[in-house]
Amino acid sequence: MYNHSVSVVVVRRRYPGVFITGLHMSASAQRNIRFAAVGDLLICRNPDASRYVRDPSLLSPEVRSVFAECDVLFGNLEHTLPGDGRCVPTEPRVVGSPELIRSVAAAGFHVVTLANNHAFDCLDGGFLNVRNLLDELGLRHFGAGMNLEEAASPAIMEVNGVRLAFLAAVDERSGPYRFASPDRWGVAPFNVDRLTQQIRELRKEVHHVIVSVHWGEERFLIPAPSQIEQAHALIDAGASMILGHHPHVLQGLEFYRGKPIVYSLGNFVADNVCFSDGDVMRWNRTERTGCILLAELNDETVADVRQIATFDSGRLVEIDHSDFGSRRIKTTQRAIARGVTPARYRREHLWVKTIKPILVHLRWSELKKVRLRHLRKAIQLVVQAGRVE
Repeated sequence: MYNHSVSVVVVRRRYPGVFITGLHMSASAQRNIRFAAVGDLLICRNPDASRYVRDPSLLSPEVRSVFAECDVLFGNLEHTLPGDGRCVPTEPRVVGSPELIRSVAAAGFHVVTLANNHAFDCLDGGFLNVRNLLDELGLRHFGAGMNLEEAASPAIMEVNGVRLAFLAAVDERSGPYRFASPDRWGVAPFNVDRLTQQIRELRKEVHHVIVSVHWGEERFLIPAPSQIEQAHALIDAGASMILGHHPHVLQGLEFYRGKPIVYSLGNFVADNVCFSDGDVMRWNRTERTGCILLAELNDETVADVRQIATFDSGRLVEIDHSDFGSRRIKTTQRAIARGVTPARYRREHLWVKTIKPILVHLRWSELKKVRLRHLRKAIQLVVQAGRVE
């Protein structure tokens, strides 16, 4: 079993060449902990093992040195394990292996959310295998379960005298296979009223409530106006931090009432995802750029919030020392600072859902990949759409 002991001393370091943004707040020197959060851990098996180049250590030495200074490390474990042979009918399915989950534990993670749309890709059998392995490794998890009570329950931990509670939920629009109910397995549903009530109750017992939400549209660079309202409501209820994921790209960091809201942390580990027909979903440069959110917490405040850009080369996750990662962070910051209006969100929807896919598929590098099976699939979709109408 991996030992996830916590450090009492927080060591400060500089990261030369790395873009860091955030809000500095004065905090008590007593009972400080260093907290780090990353986005999606999309780690999946490649059917052709000979071509799988992922280093089992997952992280570059520089990233490991950043994590070594942290008392609590959080991520979104967005894959499952094989179960009894059954799986959801839709693709893509993100299925990993026990070795890959052990790599996550060995990388230094302390707590992961399972509240995402791939937690049950191999139904309840796969989920139980994940849950049992995480328990064996001593890796805290939350956000999914065999019933609603288990899925909605917080993960609570105390580090250096600071008590933290983690809550998670999945928005319906992200496409989860099943939401948990009182007697059925699934992920925790995103219900603002339920979450605000939980936050208020937990604040009587803990110093900080950290909420992880799986929401938003994939590849959108801004959140929906409704997400901003929901995030503000969670902070108003007493949450100390909101950590978003699902879009697979970075979205902006906002400070509301002095509390950080990251609408999407982006991909941290981004393996290519294989389809049963042989197609492969590959991530581009923007989608392989994520961030490490760093913060110092004591029993009263969240302080020194920073973002460090990362890049997944396909072999290791590295600190992004190029200006690409810093530009992505700056761009997302400006987008939030400008304000997200319904009109801006509609334009983003038009660009991501309509214009950009057309431009991508008109490139020769994409046209030459077209095969007969793709044309058959396109014809089937057209026929199905005609039947619906």
